[in-house]
Amino acid sequence: MLIQATQLRPGFVIEYNKDLWRVMTISHITPGNWRGMVQTKLRNLKTGSQTENRFRSEDRVERIILSQVEMEFLYADGDQYHFMNTETFDQIAIPGELIEDVLPFLTPNLKVEVEFYETTPLNVRPPKTIDLRVTQTDPGIKTAAVTNTLKPATTETGLVVQVPHFVSEGDLITINTETHEYVARAK
Repeated sequence: MLIQATQLRPGFVIEYNKDLWRVMTISHITPGNWRGMVQTKLRNLKTGSQTENRFRSEDRVERIILSQVEMEFLYADGDQYHFMNTETFDQIAIPGELIEDVLPFLTPNLKVEVEFYETTPLNVRPPKTIDLRVTQTDPGIKTAAVTNTLKPATTETGLVVQVPHFVSEGDLITINTETHEYVARAK
């Protein structure tokens, strides 16, 4: 589907130079007497490399619509991560370098959304928030309730996040998967 460059949004997948690219950021530039441009940062879906490209406002780009399937993370085997389709029970393995930004959130039985182009898995999207157990953190300071200071905490997946001082080892915390930040203590 051809769309104008001005209709691009972060998260869109486009075909550019015979490859699939995800639009990471976009900004509209209108310099003085010249025509408007769209400055984009693109990430190659196969190699993970990033590039910046400037499209003219009147340029048309090919937008690729990916199919999205709910899957459940099963286990990791070396550099392969295995997922199961929750409807058909088909299993697939995805290489770690393809989904390295999602790895800190993967716990067994986590339901995620896997994006496919034709039959090739390209991306894994975790839920907006996820609950992880704190495995290591410094003890809290009693006077920390007055100040708004944070301390590092390591979760069960190895992700290190900044948490308030009342969080201790063994606590279940909610983390925003987009910002990698602490949200709340889970119940």
